[in-house]
Amino acid sequence: MSRLSGRTALITGSTSNIGRAIAVAYAAAGAHVVVSGRDDERGAAVVAEIRAGGGRADYVHADLDGSAATARALADAATRALGGRIDILVNNAGIFPPATTATADERMFDRVYAVNVKAPFFLTQAVAPAMVEAGGGVIVNLGSWVARLSVPVGALYASTKGAVETLTRAWSAEFGPKGVRVNAISPGVVLPPERDPAAGAMMHGTPAGRAGTAEDIAAAAVFLASDEASFVHGTVVDVDGGRTGVAVLAGAPT
Repeated sequence: MSRLSGRTALITGSTSNIGRAIAVAYAAAGAHVVVSGRDDERGAAVVAEIRAGGGRADYVHADLDGSAATARALADAATRALGGRIDILVNNAGIFPPATTATADERMFDRVYAVNVKAPFFLTQAVAPAMVEAGGGVIVNLGSWVARLSVPVGALYASTKGAVETLTRAWSAEFGPKGVRVNAISPGVVLPPERDPAAGAMMHGTPAGRAGTAEDIAAAAVFLASDEASFVHGTVVDVDGGRTGVAVLAGAPT
């Protein structure tokens, strides 16, 4: 319980998948977490799971539309729920429309950038100064392997994750000297093969030879939030089974 004992954390998009796993892992490591998202029923279920395991958690409804006002409202509500401060912010919420450049319209473009780029930007704007005033904090952003290893579908999504990874380095330069560590995680293919057979196929020939799990990403998020990562600044940590850093042998057996 000692790694994040006494810390408070806000995790966006934490009612399911990677965000949920991070919230559960943070609570298990001793943090008081705010679970946030659009689905109140799923949010309540995550909070109940954490509390059943002896952890501390609260739920705050948030539909991050990219506006500064919505980000500020979430920051304020989470700060109240956490007793007056946010020590750790995880910018996880994001959307992925399976569109090509030819099929993406302007409305889709604006929506994806609003959720994936504007929302974390304005939430960080709302939270980071308070961290500085309190003497320090941690921000963990979620990037993606497709920001650097491109696939035929999802150019719009990939560009937003590239923006998030760039913001990570810029925020580290801006807030790091003031006591706020900023890093990012670049998850690889994390959908289990039984839900999406293509996920397993995309990992053929990699060192891991399998799709990852949300818990794999959460483990890295715990490390980056902990004092063990005190010398880690402005870094994008690849948690992808070697997908981006190692030559993939197409069609190789797992």
